[in-house]
Amino acid sequence: MTKICCLNPISKKGLSRLSDGFEITENLSEADAVLVRSAAMHDLELPGQLVAIARAGAGVNNIPLDTCTEKGIVVFNTPGANANGVKELVLAGLLLAARDIDGGIAWVNENKGDENISKTMEKSKKQFAGTEIKGKTLGVIGLGAIGIEVANAADALGMDVIGYDPFLSVNSALRLSRSIKVVEKVSELYAASDYITVHVPLLDATRGSMNAKAFEQMKDGVVILNYARDLLVNDEDMKVALESGKVRRYMTDFPNAATAQMKNVIATPHLGASTAESEENCAIMAVDELMDYITTGQIRNSVNYPNCSLAPEPCACRICIMNVNKPNMIIKFTSLLSGEGINLPNMTNVSRGETAYTLIDCDTMPDEKVIEALGRIDGVKKVRVIYF
Repeated sequence: MTKICCLNPISKKGLSRLSDGFEITENLSEADAVLVRSAAMHDLELPGQLVAIARAGAGVNNIPLDTCTEKGIVVFNTPGANANGVKELVLAGLLLAARDIDGGIAWVNENKGDENISKTMEKSKKQFAGTEIKGKTLGVIGLGAIGIEVANAADALGMDVIGYDPFLSVNSALRLSRSIKVVEKVSELYAASDYITVHVPLLDATRGSMNAKAFEQMKDGVVILNYARDLLVNDEDMKVALESGKVRRYMTDFPNAATAQMKNVIATPHLGASTAESEENCAIMAVDELMDYITTGQIRNSVNYPNCSLAPEPCACRICIMNVNKPNMIIKFTSLLSGEGINLPNMTNVSRGETAYTLIDCDTMPDEKVIEALGRIDGVKKVRVIYF
């Protein structure tokens, strides 16, 4: 029985997909796999038998990736499962920035005791006048699952949309509306955009990329939308830009002690994927990824090991090996197994950076000593056997 520990509440629609042979445990120490949303895992002791962690969401900052990679633990995420939910919140942010809806609502609450509010509002409403987004230019930095959704939706609303993504895939490009212009330099996007929305992962190259140097290249009165990651924006530089009027509004789903006190910031408490639909979609994808990996060894949407597909074939067992990416590893695996008289009808090996993953089908069952010998090969992180 494969035991799965949920470190956060996981949608019942997702958990209902668990097939026979899987059960939920509340005890992490006995878990074979973990389902998690936002729970911090960096200080947790990961049990030796743990083979996989699935994050029901896109970001994995709460998971110790280096430790997991070293221990041969595959970490999954669910890209695109919450894309529509985040897209809709970004659109709400666009409208809140363009029209002073926030100020108007506050005025009504402040004057709700006024018996003549229906008359006085006609005199006061001019202070909340805004602009329309139709005809304005939106710059979308990062054309992944969410960025594409935002770009296409803004295009449908009549905005001129410019996209920038140095890693734009062919599949992603094909999903973009034909009227969206993709530029090769982010400086082109900065110079042309009235609104700029950021949809990139938090990496060393993107950390604090929304900073004074970037703001200098933008239009005066630009609106910045950050519904991706808090640390993509340099808070000190944003404060200066807001005070000077260089940035007219900062819309973010990640308030912190600094930005929560800044003028002209409208912040929401990380609501991007907080919809029933997004939570269900993420849970379903995460559960499916875990079950597929545990039952067949195939990997989809891993953030620390390469994706791998090898359809199950009739055989005695399948050996899954997490290893470092260096020469002669496959030769060592196959030599050891064939030396024991084991026929290998099917296999595959894939790599990504310093990590590699090998699947080997065996016609006869290797004994425990053979599996232990595979695990002792220099560079092997973990060996797992799947019995068909």
